[in-house]
Amino acid sequence: MKNRKILLTENEIPENWYNIIADMPNKPLPPLHPATKEPIGPDALAPLFPMELIKQEVTADKWVQIPDEVRSIYSMWRPTPLYRAYGLEKVLDTPAKIYYKYEGTSPSGSHKPNTAVPQAYYNMKEGVKRITTETGAGQWGSALSFACNHFNLECEVYMVRLSYDHKPYRKTMMNTWGAKVFPSPSEATEAGRKILATDPGTTGSLGIAISEAIERAATNDDTKYALGSVLNHVKLHQTIVGQEAIKQMEKAGDMPDIVIAPFGGGSNFAGLSFPFLRLNFEEGRNIRCIASEPTSCPKLTRGVFRYDFGDTVGMTPLLPMYTLGHNFVPAPIHAGGLRYHGAGVIVSQLLKDQLIEAVAHDNIEVFEAGVIFARAEGVVPAPEATHGIATAIAEAKKCKEEGVSKTILFNLCGHGNFDMKAYEDYFAGKIVKHEITKEEIERSLAQLSTPEIN
Repeated sequence: MKNRKILLTENEIPENWYNIIADMPNKPLPPLHPATKEPIGPDALAPLFPMELIKQEVTADKWVQIPDEVRSIYSMWRPTPLYRAYGLEKVLDTPAKIYYKYEGTSPSGSHKPNTAVPQAYYNMKEGVKRITTETGAGQWGSALSFACNHFNLECEVYMVRLSYDHKPYRKTMMNTWGAKVFPSPSEATEAGRKILATDPGTTGSLGIAISEAIERAATNDDTKYALGSVLNHVKLHQTIVGQEAIKQMEKAGDMPDIVIAPFGGGSNFAGLSFPFLRLNFEEGRNIRCIASEPTSCPKLTRGVFRYDFGDTVGMTPLLPMYTLGHNFVPAPIHAGGLRYHGAGVIVSQLLKDQLIEAVAHDNIEVFEAGVIFARAEGVVPAPEATHGIATAIAEAKKCKEEGVSKTILFNLCGHGNFDMKAYEDYFAGKIVKHEITKEEIERSLAQLSTPEIN
C-alpha cells in the first residue's frame, strides 16, 4: 500500500520562525507616516500593537524563537499532515507528483491560528484586555476568537457584511469562543457610520473592516489591534507551515519544483513558500513559488506597485505594495479571505524582484478545481483554497502536455465545511465568471494621491 500521509511528531514542531527579510537581496521600503509621508519607526505602531510584535515587525534577525507556551498550544494540531495526492494525480492522468500541506486540521479549520495564538499570547503578556480585528470569510476571526479565549482576552470582530450574511456559522463559531461579532460596515464606529451613510447597501470589504477595528483599538487604552495577514510579523508566524513541509518532503525523499498557495494579503502564501525560498537563497535551488489570486481582485497580476493605505479610511501607515487602490471594493465572490485590495510588503518586493510568480483564476475555474479535488481526495476545500488547487491542476496538466514529471506542492489552507452556501450556489449555476475590467482598475487607481515609487 502506498503511503499517503507524511507525518511529523510533536517534538518536531519548529522552534523558530523564519524571517525572509534577512535573506532578501532588496529589503522592503519603509512604511510612511500617512500625514507627513516620512518614514516611521516602531513607536508609531505602539498604539495598535504590543511591543514584542512591533519588534518582530521590524527585526532583521533571520530566526525568531517561538515561546514554549505558544509551541505547546500549537501541539493541539501541529505538526499538520502532508499528503501525496494520488487520487488527484490519477484523475488528471499527469506524470506530475502532487503533494498538499493540510492546514484544515486546526481548531478553527484553517492556517490562521498559526499567527492568532502568538498574537494573543504577546498581547496577554503586556496586559492588554481586549483585541479588535477584521475578518473576511471568517477564518481569521474564528482563529483569533479561539486564541483570545485561551488567554482570557476579550475579542471584537468586524466581519465583512457579505460573509456575515453568507457564513452565519462562522459567526456562531466566534460567539462560541466568546467573541463579539459585528457586520462591517457597522454603526459601532465612526468609519462604519460614514460608509453606510454614503452607501447603505454596501457588501463591505476587508479594507473597511480594518478601518473599523483600528478605530476601536486606537480610541481605547486597554485595547490593541490584530491583523491576520499582510504585516511582516504575521507572515513570520506562518513560516511554521513551510518549515514543517520541508521536513516532510525530505522524509518522502522528494522536494518540490513548484510551490503554490492562495493569495489574499500574503500570510497563506508566505507561510508555505518563504522557507522554500530560503533554499533558493542559501542553496541556489530554483523552486518556483506561485501566488494564486482571483481575477476579481488581482492586485499582484494587474495592480500597481506604490505606497498605499492598508485600510479604506486611511488610518494605517502607507505601505509599499501592489495595490488596486484602498477604495477598491471587490465583487462579492465567495472567497471572502481573498477580497483585499493590496498585497503584503514583503511579497510585493519579492514579486517586483521577480523572485516569485503570480497567477489569477476566475471564480468558475476555482470551483471546478475544488470539486475535482473533493471528489479525488475527499476534503471539500474552502473557496480560498480552491485558487491554489486551480493553479496546481494547471501546472499538472502542463506537465502532461510537455511529457515531464515535476513535483508540485500546494497549501490546502482550510476546509470548506462552513462554505456550503458557496458550493450550493456553484451547483445551482448562480456563480458566474467574473473578471475586473481595465477601466474599473484605472478608475480605482485614479483616486489615489499616495506616493508613487520610481
